Amino acid sequence: MSLINTEVKPFKAQAFLNGQFIEVTEADLKGKWSVFFFYPADFTFVCPTELGDLADNYAEFKKLGVEIYSVSTDTHFTHKAWHDSSEEIKKIEYPMVGDPTWTLAKNFEVLIESAGLADRGTFVIDPEGKIQIIEVNAGGIGRDAQELLRKVKAAQYVHAHPGEVCPAKWKEGEATLAPSIDLVGKI
Repeated sequence: MSLINTEVKPFKAQAFLNGQFIEVTEADLKGKWSVFFFYPADFTFVCPTELGDLADNYAEFKKLGVEIYSVSTDTHFTHKAWHDSSEEIKKIEYPMVGDPTWTLAKNFEVLIESAGLADRGTFVIDPEGKIQIIEVNAGGIGRDAQELLRKVKAAQYVHAHPGEVCPAKWKEGEATLAPSIDLVGKI
Protein backbone atom coordinates (compact mmCIF):
# COMPACT_ATOMS: atom_id res chain seq x y z
CA MET A 1 0.00 0.00 0.00
CA SER A 2 1.30 3.45 -0.90
CA LEU A 3 1.82 6.16 1.68
CA ILE A 4 0.54 8.81 -0.77
CA ASN A 5 -2.35 10.80 0.77
CA THR A 6 -1.92 9.06 4.12
CA GLU A 7 -1.53 11.06 7.29
CA VAL A 8 1.85 11.10 9.03
CA LYS A 9 1.70 8.68 11.96
CA PRO A 10 2.16 10.03 15.49
CA PHE A 11 5.78 10.39 16.62
CA LYS A 12 7.96 12.22 19.10
CA ALA A 13 11.66 12.76 18.33
CA GLN A 14 14.61 14.84 19.48
CA ALA A 15 16.33 17.14 17.01
CA PHE A 16 19.31 19.46 16.87
CA LEU A 17 18.52 23.00 15.68
CA ASN A 18 20.61 26.15 15.91
CA GLY A 19 22.69 25.05 18.88
CA GLN A 20 19.79 23.57 20.85
CA PHE A 21 17.95 20.29 21.26
CA ILE A 22 14.25 20.47 20.49
CA GLU A 23 11.36 18.04 20.38
CA VAL A 24 9.53 17.44 17.09
CA THR A 25 6.13 15.74 16.80
CA GLU A 26 3.53 15.22 14.08
CA ALA A 27 1.68 18.24 15.51
CA ASP A 28 4.55 20.46 14.29
CA LEU A 29 3.64 19.58 10.70
CA LYS A 30 0.05 20.75 10.81
CA GLY A 31 -0.77 24.02 9.07
CA LYS A 32 2.37 24.21 6.92
CA TRP A 33 4.22 22.33 4.21
CA SER A 34 7.02 20.06 5.36
CA VAL A 35 9.74 17.92 3.82
CA PHE A 36 11.09 14.86 5.62
CA PHE A 37 14.51 14.15 4.13
CA PHE A 38 15.82 10.77 5.30
CA TYR A 39 19.48 9.87 4.78
CA PRO A 40 21.59 6.88 5.92
CA ALA A 41 24.06 8.35 8.43
CA ASP A 42 26.05 11.29 9.73
CA PHE A 43 29.79 11.45 9.01
CA THR A 44 29.40 9.76 5.62
CA PHE A 45 29.94 10.72 1.98
CA VAL A 46 26.86 11.48 -0.14
CA CYS A 47 24.81 12.64 2.88
CA PRO A 48 26.73 15.88 3.58
CA THR A 49 26.49 16.89 -0.09
CA GLU A 50 22.70 16.48 0.00
CA LEU A 51 22.23 18.23 3.34
CA GLY A 52 24.54 21.05 2.24
CA ASP A 53 22.53 21.44 -0.99
CA LEU A 54 19.34 21.71 1.10
CA ALA A 55 21.04 24.26 3.36
CA ASP A 56 22.05 26.33 0.32
CA ASN A 57 18.42 26.34 -0.87
CA TYR A 58 16.74 26.57 2.55
CA ALA A 59 15.76 30.23 2.13
CA GLU A 60 13.81 29.32 -1.01
CA PHE A 61 11.94 26.59 0.85
CA LYS A 62 11.16 29.02 3.68
CA LYS A 63 9.76 31.55 1.16
CA LEU A 64 7.32 28.83 0.13
CA GLY A 65 6.35 28.22 3.78
CA VAL A 66 8.13 24.85 3.83
CA GLU A 67 10.06 23.42 6.80
CA ILE A 68 12.78 20.88 6.12
CA TYR A 69 13.42 18.04 8.58
CA SER A 70 16.52 15.96 7.86
CA VAL A 71 16.27 12.54 9.53
CA SER A 72 18.71 9.71 10.14
CA THR A 73 18.85 6.88 12.66
CA ASP A 74 21.67 8.72 14.44
CA THR A 75 20.94 10.51 17.73
CA HIS A 76 20.43 14.24 18.07
CA PHE A 77 23.77 14.23 19.97
CA THR A 78 25.52 12.81 16.91
CA HIS A 79 23.85 15.47 14.75
CA LYS A 80 25.30 18.16 17.02
CA ALA A 81 28.78 16.63 16.86
CA TRP A 82 28.60 16.46 13.06
CA HIS A 83 27.28 20.02 12.88
CA ASP A 84 30.14 21.24 15.08
CA SER A 85 32.84 19.43 13.11
CA SER A 86 31.85 19.82 9.44
CA GLU A 87 31.94 23.09 7.49
CA GLU A 88 29.26 21.76 5.11
CA ILE A 89 26.90 20.74 7.93
CA LYS A 90 27.47 24.00 9.87
CA LYS A 91 25.39 25.73 7.17
CA ILE A 92 22.27 23.82 8.23
CA GLU A 93 19.52 25.94 9.80
CA TYR A 94 16.73 23.34 9.65
CA PRO A 95 15.99 20.66 12.30
CA MET A 96 18.23 17.58 12.19
CA VAL A 97 16.01 14.86 13.65
CA GLY A 98 17.42 11.83 15.45
CA ASP A 99 15.64 8.51 14.98
CA PRO A 100 17.66 5.96 17.00
CA THR A 101 14.49 3.97 17.82
CA TRP A 102 13.69 3.70 14.08
CA THR A 103 10.16 5.00 14.69
CA LEU A 104 10.21 7.50 11.83
CA ALA A 105 12.12 5.25 9.42
CA LYS A 106 9.52 2.53 10.04
CA ASN A 107 6.56 4.95 9.82
CA PHE A 108 7.80 6.25 6.46
CA GLU A 109 8.83 2.73 5.32
CA VAL A 110 12.48 3.59 4.59
CA LEU A 111 14.20 1.50 7.27
CA ILE A 112 17.01 -0.81 6.16
CA GLU A 113 16.60 -2.98 9.25
CA SER A 114 19.66 -5.19 8.65
CA ALA A 115 21.87 -2.07 8.66
CA GLY A 116 19.92 0.04 11.17
CA LEU A 117 19.91 2.88 8.62
CA ALA A 118 17.37 4.73 6.50
CA ASP A 119 17.15 4.78 2.73
CA ARG A 120 17.42 8.14 0.97
CA GLY A 121 13.71 8.93 1.21
CA THR A 122 12.09 12.30 0.51
CA PHE A 123 8.53 12.99 1.63
CA VAL A 124 6.58 16.19 0.95
CA ILE A 125 3.77 16.68 3.45
CA ASP A 126 0.87 19.10 3.00
CA PRO A 127 -0.59 21.38 5.72
CA GLU A 128 -3.13 18.70 6.68
CA GLY A 129 -0.27 16.33 7.52
CA LYS A 130 -0.77 14.13 4.44
CA ILE A 131 2.05 12.81 2.28
CA GLN A 132 1.87 14.21 -1.26
CA ILE A 133 5.25 13.22 -2.76
CA ILE A 134 7.49 10.23 -2.13
CA GLU A 135 10.92 9.67 -3.65
CA VAL A 136 13.32 6.93 -2.55
CA ASN A 137 16.83 6.64 -3.98
CA ALA A 138 19.45 3.92 -3.67
CA GLY A 139 22.21 4.76 -1.20
CA GLY A 140 24.75 5.88 -3.80
CA ILE A 141 22.43 8.32 -5.59
CA GLY A 142 22.23 11.86 -4.19
CA ARG A 143 19.22 14.13 -4.56
CA ASP A 144 18.90 17.67 -5.94
CA ALA A 145 17.31 20.45 -3.85
CA GLN A 146 16.35 22.44 -6.97
CA GLU A 147 14.33 19.51 -8.31
CA LEU A 148 12.72 19.11 -4.89
CA LEU A 149 11.78 22.81 -4.93
CA ARG A 150 10.15 22.33 -8.34
CA LYS A 151 8.13 19.38 -7.03
CA VAL A 152 7.07 21.27 -3.89
CA LYS A 153 5.86 24.19 -6.03
CA ALA A 154 3.85 21.76 -8.17
CA ALA A 155 2.34 20.10 -5.09
CA GLN A 156 1.43 23.49 -3.63
CA TYR A 157 -0.12 24.62 -6.92
CA VAL A 158 -2.27 21.49 -7.26
CA HIS A 159 -3.28 21.76 -3.59
CA ALA A 160 -4.39 25.38 -4.10
CA HIS A 161 -6.08 24.77 -7.49
CA PRO A 162 -8.40 21.76 -7.34
CA GLY A 163 -9.23 20.51 -10.80
CA GLU A 164 -5.84 21.42 -12.26
CA VAL A 165 -2.76 19.22 -12.66
CA CYS A 166 0.88 19.96 -13.47
CA PRO A 167 2.34 18.21 -16.53
CA ALA A 168 5.86 16.77 -16.77
CA LYS A 169 8.67 19.30 -16.26
CA TRP A 170 6.15 21.91 -15.06
CA LYS A 171 7.73 25.04 -13.62
CA GLU A 172 6.08 27.82 -11.68
CA GLY A 173 4.15 30.15 -13.99
CA GLU A 174 3.79 27.62 -16.80
CA ALA A 175 0.49 26.26 -18.10
CA THR A 176 -1.29 23.53 -16.19
CA LEU A 177 -3.97 21.11 -17.38
CA ALA A 178 -7.62 20.82 -16.42
CA PRO A 179 -8.43 17.12 -16.96
CA SER A 180 -11.66 16.63 -18.90
CA ILE A 181 -13.11 14.40 -21.55
CA ASP A 182 -12.12 17.06 -24.10
CA LEU A 183 -8.42 16.39 -23.39
CA VAL A 184 -8.59 12.61 -23.78
CA GLY A 185 -6.32 11.59 -26.63
CA LYS A 186 -5.26 15.17 -27.40
CA ILE A 187 -2.10 15.40 -25.32
